[in-house]
Amino acid sequence: MATAINKNIDSLKLQLSVLPNESGVYRFFDNQGTIIYIGKAKNLKKRVSSYFLNTKNKGRKVQALVAKIVNIEHTVVYNERDALLLENNMIKNFQPRYNILLKDDKTYPWIIVKNEQFPRILSVRKKVKDGSNYYGPYVSSYAQKNLIELVSKMYKIRSCNLALTEDGVRLGKFSKCLEYHIGNCKAPCEGFQSREEYVREVEGATEILRGNVKVAEQKLRERMMKCAEEMRFEEAQRIQKQLLLLKKHIERSMVVTTLHGELDVISLVIDSSLVYCNYLHLKDGAIVNSANYELKLRLEESREEILSFAITSINDIIEKPLSKEIIVQFIPDINIEGVVFTVPQRGDKLKVLELSEKNSRLYRLDKLKQLEKKNPALREDRLMETMRKELSLNIEPRHIECFDNSNIQGDYPVSSCVVFRNGKPSKKEYRHFNIKTVVGIDDFASMRETVLRRYSRMLEEGESLPQLIVVDGGKGQLSMSYAVLVELGLQDKIKIIGLAKRMEEIFQPNDPYPLCLDKQGETLKVLMFIRDEAHRFGITFHRNKRSAGFIKSKLEEIPTLGAKSIEKLLKKFHTVANVSKASREDLEDIVGKSRANAIIIYFETNNKR
Repeated sequence: MATAINKNIDSLKLQLSVLPNESGVYRFFDNQGTIIYIGKAKNLKKRVSSYFLNTKNKGRKVQALVAKIVNIEHTVVYNERDALLLENNMIKNFQPRYNILLKDDKTYPWIIVKNEQFPRILSVRKKVKDGSNYYGPYVSSYAQKNLIELVSKMYKIRSCNLALTEDGVRLGKFSKCLEYHIGNCKAPCEGFQSREEYVREVEGATEILRGNVKVAEQKLRERMMKCAEEMRFEEAQRIQKQLLLLKKHIERSMVVTTLHGELDVISLVIDSSLVYCNYLHLKDGAIVNSANYELKLRLEESREEILSFAITSINDIIEKPLSKEIIVQFIPDINIEGVVFTVPQRGDKLKVLELSEKNSRLYRLDKLKQLEKKNPALREDRLMETMRKELSLNIEPRHIECFDNSNIQGDYPVSSCVVFRNGKPSKKEYRHFNIKTVVGIDDFASMRETVLRRYSRMLEEGESLPQLIVVDGGKGQLSMSYAVLVELGLQDKIKIIGLAKRMEEIFQPNDPYPLCLDKQGETLKVLMFIRDEAHRFGITFHRNKRSAGFIKSKLEEIPTLGAKSIEKLLKKFHTVANVSKASREDLEDIVGKSRANAIIIYFETNNKR
């Protein structure tokens, strides 16, 4: 990363390090707090970081832009398509200096189902409040036009510009056109298709536009199979293309919706004395502004009071009146004249609120990561407290131990114990155990022996005990290990859990129901890492032991070669392959002439085979 081009490079490095690997829109600010560039990204971290790599090889305009960046903000969306739409909206709204400015009012196309007695399905670029239904927007005009053609043919929707009415049809004011003769329309204009039947066709097409494609998909599949059976392969292939198009277009946008007017969306994440807030502003269904704010609590306010404080604070920050409708997670403890607060339960309003909540959570995470990079101990403290709460521990699990068994068909059974301190591996404290009292495959008995040996010794030597034990396995391994703790009188001093691999469920003693933690949460990730580390450590030890056993067994096949001679050979040559290649003189020096001769004859005989 270049360091001479920007005086704020240290601050920017920190901001870059915590960017998420998600789709979204990024904004560069100068020292006046003005947006100077807006861009989209499939991966925010990679894209934004690329501006600061090899800047000397970039053009002068890019170098000038990078030199002026003081702050970076971003808004996360659900996919690359939404990022493209949001970028388009924000560029039009802010018109940053370094962007290609969009001078016209051109927007992405929509599909409209006209508010008519015999509705048409058309392509438009502007929405008008005339009672019609709009679907989209569509990034690709080609995909949008093909979709209109598909639904119009599937459901025989008229494409003419006639102002059809039931009275006009009854009076015979209209006549059928070529579309009827080629089978694309059923001629409702002459009453060959009733209005009720026509409206049902439009409703079927509307279901596809809404994203409910199962029925339409089933119909197309049936038609395709019938064409294939009748050997009409060209038509079957055409229907197959329609199916692919149908699957491809179903991707609802939350960045541009069918909502009318101006709306504000405010969501909060409350974390002890700090509040992380996201603000979205929508105009005629399009998100045109997004910002994140951090607020400090003064006292132990209720969440309603906190939201009220956030709303008034945002109103001061954005320096413009709030919209007449504000979408929130719950009703605040405040009344603003002319403003209605909405807590959505379904539909587009709920989805934009969920998008805002996602940005609030990620903003909180970004801030925490920045603090933790400056002070790594903060992450340890936060992680330990999170694990304490989620696992219902009395104290933080600063010292964790995990056990795992390993054997193949009962041969060379071993167990491993890994130790973690403050959420990190303490490899110098890892231990291996050769199973001594168990014959054959018995994971439960092997686990019992290992746990008993480990904590009996720790008690004898007065070592500090862990706060948490993790057992790789389900209820069986957990019950056997817990019984050992009871036997040693440690059941109230150490918390023990079992981690079952199949569903990543956590089992606790005397509780028939598993604890299911958030799959993306830090607690479960740490426990899985500990379990996998125990498995890796145990497998490595087992593999080495098994290999050593194999080597020894091969040398034991040689006549006159005893245990001491084998030990001397392995100490000198390490492997059977090296023993087989050794010279007669080297072998005689270690085991004498007769044994050296036996070794040479053995390998010569086996090599000929």
